Amino acid sequence: QVQLVESGGGSVQAGGSLRLSCAASGTIFRINAMGWYRQAPGKQRELVASITRNLSTNYADSVKGRFTISRDNAKNTVYLQMNSLKPEDTAVYYCKIEVVSGINYGGEGTLVTVSS
Repeated sequence: QVQLVESGGGSVQAGGSLRLSCAASGTIFRINAMGWYRQAPGKQRELVASITRNLSTNYADSVKGRFTISRDNAKNTVYLQMNSLKPEDTAVYYCKIEVVSGINYGGEGTLVTVSS
């Protein structure tokens, strides 16, 4: 059983910052990729950023230069530092991990609201 617990969401004004965390617990041998997705009201879920075990990163064009993904393998935790937030960043943010067996696990999501 693997559980993901996201934290760090909240409300912030445009231009502000938030840091999301997602900690994985349970029977985990090794985590390969970790990532953050988001879903805004009325829109499809989209990839925000991902990071491999060897720390290669990938970002959506809309967040490049503003968001930074990082991970702590010893803590099975992934972070998303979000700076210069915009109202269009408002969404529920979900983390997802891929373990060595190829199985993916997702979190319940944390709401980020950015007001103008």
